[in-house]
Amino acid sequence: MDRVADRARVIDLNADLGEGVGDDSAMIDLVTSANIACGFHAGTPADLAATCRDAVAADVRIGAQVSYPDRAGFGRRFMDVAPADLVADVLYQIGALAALAEAAGGRVTYVKPHGALYNAIVHHERQADAVVEAARTAGLGLMCLPGSEAMGRARRAGVPVIAEAFADRGYTPQATLVPRGEPGALLTDPDEIARRVVRLVETGVIDAVDGTPIEIDADSVCLHGDTPGAVEHARRVREALVEADVRVRAAP
Repeated sequence: MDRVADRARVIDLNADLGEGVGDDSAMIDLVTSANIACGFHAGTPADLAATCRDAVAADVRIGAQVSYPDRAGFGRRFMDVAPADLVADVLYQIGALAALAEAAGGRVTYVKPHGALYNAIVHHERQADAVVEAARTAGLGLMCLPGSEAMGRARRAGVPVIAEAFADRGYTPQATLVPRGEPGALLTDPDEIARRVVRLVETGVIDAVDGTPIEIDADSVCLHGDTPGAVEHARRVREALVEADVRVRAAP
């Protein structure tokens, strides 16, 4: 009961930024957490530094958006990286972004895997362990999908967890994301997206692509900055949450 009441009052809005796509300057005014790319899938050092400065100026929390080393595929191709190598890759990315964030007067407070790595650690035990170990070593929280291997392992390791839902992505009846390219993977109607987010925040329920209601206990909702119409989606979501008397602030 208390959790439902909490849900009706507060939610974090996050977006993937610093990737060189979309309108970052508009998005950063609408979100409370910025998942800033770390160079492995997108972003130049100068662009990432500028994004960190913008986040600090807007009082938006900074997260490290870590990825496989896959600039050609925008981090959306699975890579069978050995666990020790993946720990090192994630720590390397966190360290690079942490330096840029500190130079801008901010700091990295959490890790959010990007693309194929995010999807892999839903079920891939060794890679989930590697990402959790990197977050634990860096002393950061982990933003991940509720019910994932990564979430369970993070909690057992004492790593703070930020449970994430998606505003513009379709869900399977198993509460995982519909793979990109499949029917229903991406939502594009801003009013539908806004209604869905308000319902999720207030009730903890979202409909899968087949209409099955699924329960998602989310601390944060992702608004993809590279989705067509992303800024309008984010604006409508934020307006709808305010109208529903929901406070939008960074997750603890």
